[in-house]
Amino acid sequence: MSTLKTIAIGSDHAGFEYKTAIVALLKELGYEVKDFGPYNSDSVDYPDYAHPVANEVENQKAELGVLICGSANGVAITANKHQGIRASIAWLEEIAALARQHNDANVVCIPARFIDLELAKSIVKTFVTTEFEGGRHATRVNKIACGC
Repeated sequence: MSTLKTIAIGSDHAGFEYKTAIVALLKELGYEVKDFGPYNSDSVDYPDYAHPVANEVENQKAELGVLICGSANGVAITANKHQGIRASIAWLEEIAALARQHNDANVVCIPARFIDLELAKSIVKTFVTTEFEGGRHATRVNKIACGC
C-alpha cells in the first residue's frame, strides 16, 4: 500500500501498549505517523495527548487521528472540544467504517481496556482505509458545527 496520508496518534497510560503496536502497524502499512506520546506507561493525563492530536488534524497537518485510553470516553470528549474534529469511539470494525462513511469522523478513539489488541489494530486499519461517502451524509455532517 502506497499512501501519503499522515496519521496523528496519542494515548494515555492505559493505551500506551496499544499505541505502540498501532504505530508499528500504521508504519508497516505505509503511513507517516506523528506520535504525540506518551512514550512510556507512567500515569499521565489524557488531555495532554488528545489536544495535540486534535490540533494536528484540525490544522490539516494530519489527515486522521487515533486516540487510545482506557474507555475512549476521555480522549473522545477532549478531541471533540475542537471545532474541526469529529471523534468517534469504535469498539467494532463496523462502527469505525460507519464513522468514516456516514459521519466523516477524522479521529478514532479506542477503548483499550475493553477490546483486545488485535481488534484494536483491525479497527484502526478499517478507519484509515475507509472513505467518507458524502452525498446525503455531507448535508448532515455540515450541520454538526456550532455557529454559537
